[in-house]
Amino acid sequence: MEEQFKNSMATQYRAVFPELLNATGTLFGGHALKWMDEAAYITATRFTRDRMFTVTIEKLKFLKAIHPDTIVEIISKVEKVEKVRLYVKVELYAEEMYGPGREKAIEGLFVFASLDEKYKPHQLKGRQKADLKH
Repeated sequence: MEEQFKNSMATQYRAVFPELLNATGTLFGGHALKWMDEAAYITATRFTRDRMFTVTIEKLKFLKAIHPDTIVEIISKVEKVEKVRLYVKVELYAEEMYGPGREKAIEGLFVFASLDEKYKPHQLKGRQKADLKH
């Protein structure tokens, strides 16, 4: 099971260019959330090998504004597994593109469920124990 947690982790990188900025000149939060949800989805799918759907985002914290000419790194990993729900922790780090410095800018817990053909939740595939934590 430990290997399953490790193999499902995902890391992505994005560059923040002017077309991604909001009215204050920093990264638009919607873009960041999209990237984080994509990374979480990849992690959830790799972990379960099932069709996963985002149910909610918990404990979302915007810790630092992200400026242009920044590289962001998005790291997602399975935090907890329940009968029907999977919890994926996602952290977004901001790194200066042309200088030193890297800080956590956003973090959140993305909750996923697997749905059947009628869009009803069903037990996760390959789940061995309820309430697994990593």
